[in-house]
Amino acid sequence: MKFPGPLENQRLSFLLEKAISREAQMWKVNLPKMPTNQNVSPSQRDEVIQWLAKLKYQFNLYPETFALASTLVDRFLATVKAHPKYLSCIAISCFFLAAKTVEEDERIPVLKVLARDSFCGCSSSEILRMERIILDKLNWDLHTATPLDFLHIFHAIAVSARPQLLFSLPKLSPSQHLSVLTKQLLHCMACNQLLQFKGSMLALAMVSLEMEKLIPDWLPLTIELLQKAQMESSQLIHCRELVAHHLSTLQSSLPLNSVYVYRPLKHTLVTCDKGVFRLHPSSVPGPDFSKDNSKPEVPVRGTAAFYHHLPAAGGCKHTSAKRKVEEMEVDDFYDGIKRLYNEDNASENVGSVCGTDLSRQEGHPSPCPPLQPVSVM
Repeated sequence: MKFPGPLENQRLSFLLEKAISREAQMWKVNLPKMPTNQNVSPSQRDEVIQWLAKLKYQFNLYPETFALASTLVDRFLATVKAHPKYLSCIAISCFFLAAKTVEEDERIPVLKVLARDSFCGCSSSEILRMERIILDKLNWDLHTATPLDFLHIFHAIAVSARPQLLFSLPKLSPSQHLSVLTKQLLHCMACNQLLQFKGSMLALAMVSLEMEKLIPDWLPLTIELLQKAQMESSQLIHCRELVAHHLSTLQSSLPLNSVYVYRPLKHTLVTCDKGVFRLHPSSVPGPDFSKDNSKPEVPVRGTAAFYHHLPAAGGCKHTSAKRKVEEMEVDDFYDGIKRLYNEDNASENVGSVCGTDLSRQEGHPSPCPPLQPVSVM
């Protein structure tokens, strides 16, 4: 949202109406199927969507590519009765179609490389044949509104209507905040229980849950967005409950994140899992410092996998000040989203409060993570 104001709000309303109309034409009610050897089960569908998410990272593609690929898979499976043995070929073909639709020409993976590096078990010719089948069944119409499209629109409307939305997150720009929600949305798209809701409903539920955490008057804004999207409140309530539960399982399933806390004189550098700090008293007496009980609010990927075993404290340099922990880690979604908010020169990082760069510098003699700028408390 580069130019907030009446014209921008009118433009956002137009985009929302267009996306809602497009979704109404394309969306079909998902009917759960009994798991058999002749059709794709819900768990098999979730597994293949998670696989596509990994391919998105592997080939460094936009989140819009994954969102469209996932939508194409669901549209195709709702149209035909597919045998499970063809599921990987269907998924990789939808992924290739989405890449050719969304990505710039130079970013589209070469088909032979995609078939080889994805380990899909299909040849290039088989992917091309499956492409033709998918296009025929979908009437050669791949341009549909995805949940990610609605997330962009709802988030822009919310930020425009409530500029104070991110006051409680001063180190996050709107585009960085959107990138955090994008991660959560892509995770939810791999949950078959949420297929009963339209993409617009799923996106609005996520935005509503986030607003509830950030501003006190979140309910009037949710109702306003609900009316704009012409949705039923009962469905939104149900969707919010399922999304909240699914995101809570995401938090609990994360790998352990280590936070390094240095206690001058009295305590040594120790490894803490998931924000629970375990202090190892030192033999040297000294003043005690208050604990830092901060916990990561946003899921991150394996921040602490680099250092599970630390050497003795003598291998690290001691200073008399506590170290700052950077607020967020660099998010691969940020580069693509920041243009939406005219933040090309933004320098903040996005991720987690535990996102300190723990990678070793090449040739660095110390096994400890690099230190951050000193801030005297």
